[in-house]
Amino acid sequence: MAKGRFKHKPTGERSFSSPEDIAAGTSAGRPKTFAKHDEKDVYSRRGEPEEESEDFMKPKHKGIEGLIEIENPNLVKTKNVKAKDIDIGKPTDMSRREREDLDKQKSHERHMKLQEQGKTEQARKDLERLTIIRQQRAEATKKREEEKAVLAAKEERKANKALK
Repeated sequence: MAKGRFKHKPTGERSFSSPEDIAAGTSAGRPKTFAKHDEKDVYSRRGEPEEESEDFMKPKHKGIEGLIEIENPNLVKTKNVKAKDIDIGKPTDMSRREREDLDKQKSHERHMKLQEQGKTEQARKDLERLTIIRQQRAEATKKREEEKAVLAAKEERKANKALK
């Protein structure tokens, strides 16, 4: 092989013009853009007319695929749903995450209701703490009132002593 600047490209299968092609004007030397297309007559490579069939629609199979029909269970076929076929009233199935979020939200609401009613341990402890705090505040206000009364009594005594 000669080492050159350009690489050789494979040209594929050679095609030779038959005398009929030359006479019809569809020789291989003519560019494809100038080829005359006749929709009624379709010729094979041998120059024989072919019958149009649906075989060209079927994909070609490699190996023995064409002989044995195998359906892939893992193959996911896309389902095209038209807009007119969609049922709006039908409830849709929720995903796992959506279901978990909904369950979590419902359980939280249930817990909050029980806590408001005072039926949970935490609510009971909070209520006990609140009663203790209320008692302490009540005692503190009583002490302040007593101290005010004592201070008022002392001031009265001073005022009475100053007047005498």
